[in-house]
Amino acid sequence: MSQFRHGDVMVEEVSILPDVRRKAQHTILAHGELTGHCHRIAERGSADLYDTPDGVFLHVTANAATLVHDEHASISLPSGFYRVWRQREYSPEEIRIIRD
Repeated sequence: MSQFRHGDVMVEEVSILPDVRRKAQHTILAHGELTGHCHRIAERGSADLYDTPDGVFLHVTANAATLVHDEHASISLPSGFYRVWRQREYSPEEIRIIRD
């Protein structure tokens, strides 16, 4: 399964979507809390985003969808299903979510 790292977001290919899911009305994978920028799908209608009890999932319905952010190079995601993760880092005090 393919993995794509995009700043503080990681996208991992999965075989299926969870059965329990709610379709989001946008395709913003994560908002940048420090810069105000966001990780989002550029092309309207090329993908659907779902909130599930297991996290956020993305379904690229077109042949490809472009993941964009103002501070990172774009990534082309092929058609398929993906789980979206916020990357975390370890410090001796805590495991924390990476924020950009």
